[in-house]
Amino acid sequence: MKKNQSSAAIMWRQLMTMITVLTLALTAVILIAVSHQILKQTQSESDHVIASLKNAIIDDDDDWENWRKNSTLDTSTSYVYVRNARADAKVKHYYSPNADDLLSIDPVAIPINKHLYYRPHFGLLFRRTGHARGIYYTLWLSMDSSVKILLRVVEATVMLLVITLFIAPFYIRRLTQRLTDPLTTLSNSTKKLASGTGEDLLPVPKTPTEVGELATDFNHLLTELHDRQEQQKTFILNAAHELRTPIATIRSHSQLIERRGKDHPEVIPKSVAYITQESRQMEQLVEELLALTRADRLTVDLHAVDLTKLMHDLTQKLQNTIPQSLAVTIADDVQINADESALEQIIDNLVANASKYSPKDSPIAVTLGVADDQALITVADGGSGISAADKPHVFERFYRSADVRGTVTGTGLGLAIAAQLAERFHGRFEIADNEPTGTIMRLYLPILS
Repeated sequence: MKKNQSSAAIMWRQLMTMITVLTLALTAVILIAVSHQILKQTQSESDHVIASLKNAIIDDDDDWENWRKNSTLDTSTSYVYVRNARADAKVKHYYSPNADDLLSIDPVAIPINKHLYYRPHFGLLFRRTGHARGIYYTLWLSMDSSVKILLRVVEATVMLLVITLFIAPFYIRRLTQRLTDPLTTLSNSTKKLASGTGEDLLPVPKTPTEVGELATDFNHLLTELHDRQEQQKTFILNAAHELRTPIATIRSHSQLIERRGKDHPEVIPKSVAYITQESRQMEQLVEELLALTRADRLTVDLHAVDLTKLMHDLTQKLQNTIPQSLAVTIADDVQINADESALEQIIDNLVANASKYSPKDSPIAVTLGVADDQALITVADGGSGISAADKPHVFERFYRSADVRGTVTGTGLGLAIAAQLAERFHGRFEIADNEPTGTIMRLYLPILS
């Protein structure tokens, strides 16, 4: 049967395992510590008894009786055997009460400790020996009371383990639910959101903090995705609208040629001219749509660019493509980190846009300088300018001011492409009014340090 691999189940198993192992380890440590202390105490007691026997020098019955009277040894749990190996000894062996009965059968040694023995009917025994002046002493201490203490400790620790294992699941389950319930809620909300039946944003729990931060990050992502989706919808609608006008014009003139071309051949050149003009408009729109798509996906090759040389070469080439004259001012030795082809496309779009909205006899000023430790490219025209309401939208795709739509050809994509490319090497635009009329476009680019 496959184990439940949810966070709550994994946490429950891990915590139960940890608690069980810790409880068993604590039990083992307690048993070892208590056993060690008992052995240490028994050894100390036996050393004291053996020392008193040595000092008594039990060589005859009187010595034995005197030692027994003066000794505080509990003969019900302690057994002494004395063997006098002297040649002149009258009595060779002395036994405390029940010692002879104990030694009637040899006790069995226990391997874990050289002093521990076991004797049926006597239980666990601690053996200690010593000798002085030819007299050998053997002491056997019963450890029944110590074993009982140890068993009580075992019973207490086992009871503690049982209680812990009984209570722990309830506590752990409550803990895991407290930690994982927000995740479950988040997961269910995500499913509802994906199916279209839930709220637009996920609920943000206060605890745990990590889940709250995760939900907040998800909501930021959802908001961004929603904005992008709306932008894509707007983009598609605008593209369809921009294509619909030239297509309608082409269709109407082609139908005009079909209906009246034979009887009125004079309409053909005019209609063909319209079709050619609109098809070129469509071609430009498609090219700019492709350029915008490439700008979205472009991986720029950033490298050192001599912006001074590039501006000299580019302005000379652009002068031949526009009717206005270019007033060029270029600072020396301006180096930036950028992509040459993308930078050329940006400047081309800025100059072409300025030319489109400027009178033919109005010069366009193109300058390159340095401001606030940044390269500054400025394109200033003498056109009608941009209203304050339109300025925040000029870099949006397909955006065109109402007062130029239909009078000035264009797709509204040139500045959107320029802004998209400039972001790739950390460029930023500013728009200002030119005096007395016109617009100033400023492009700031980081200087190569």
